Amino acid sequence: MAEPAILQNQPAESEDQRSRIARMVMQLFGHWQISTDEQLELLGLRPKSRAVLSRYRRGEPLPLVRDMLDRAAYLLAIHRSLRTLYPENPEICYGWVKMRNRALGNLTPLEVMLKEGLLGLAKVSRHLDVRLTR
Repeated sequence: MAEPAILQNQPAESEDQRSRIARMVMQLFGHWQISTDEQLELLGLRPKSRAVLSRYRRGEPLPLVRDMLDRAAYLLAIHRSLRTLYPENPEICYGWVKMRNRALGNLTPLEVMLKEGLLGLAKVSRHLDVRLTR
């Protein structure tokens, strides 16, 4: 699977696209049932930035910040891969990020993403890409 367009050094997303991405990421966080602190950390935001999550839920566009756009791209790539791997099993599709995984050092994918930041997001995304190509 190719990397998301955001990760291929293509021009920055339009404001409308960044708004859609923000809403999709917030919806994904809801499906994953992760805490506000975890959401902030996955997006690379400070703990005091809680109010921004509400604005993203309402459709405020993500900022033109490479780190955040890359994080959003990886999160959506992970979601897309899980939907491909488990199309008829939403419990696994949305619960997978909290399941221990031997290939990830017996950590949960969420733990890897939180502990390693952007590199952890990339690691989890690539792990799923490998599974898709088997």
